[in-house]
Amino acid sequence: MGVSQQPRYAIGMALATSLVLSLTSGIAYLLNTYLLVPLHIEFLRLILFILIIATLVQLLDTIMQTVSPLLHQILGIFLPLITTNCAVLGVALLSTITPTSFFAALWFGIGTALGFSAVLVLFSHLRECLTTRDIPRAFQGTPIALITAGLMALAFMGFIGLEK
Repeated sequence: MGVSQQPRYAIGMALATSLVLSLTSGIAYLLNTYLLVPLHIEFLRLILFILIIATLVQLLDTIMQTVSPLLHQILGIFLPLITTNCAVLGVALLSTITPTSFFAALWFGIGTALGFSAVLVLFSHLRECLTTRDIPRAFQGTPIALITAGLMALAFMGFIGLEK
């Protein structure tokens, strides 16, 4: 919600989250397949995946600070919050269950990242359009943003069951 007020910030956040999502999915699959399962320590999966995500976000934060200080300054506190994004942890956990190979897990992460990015950028454009509309005072700001997010969720639920 915080970074989705302007599309240019949303694009930067989408790129950062996409990178973390994609890398986490592949790394999680490799660690689960070649470390956790053979050693029968699957109960450490959640803790290990959280550490992987935190490490990747810290690495991305450092790289972004040196490569693009302006984008790093714009994203500010939102960049470390990728660590606590449930979608990233969910993708890491699902990539150990669903995909059958490393490349399938990597594509799963990339596909999820593309979907997340599309929704975030679309949501930011909708929020930008709403700033120029005549919205009742009680719905201005966060209420209309939450209503918009809910309507987008309903719209995307229409895609469920299209595959066969």
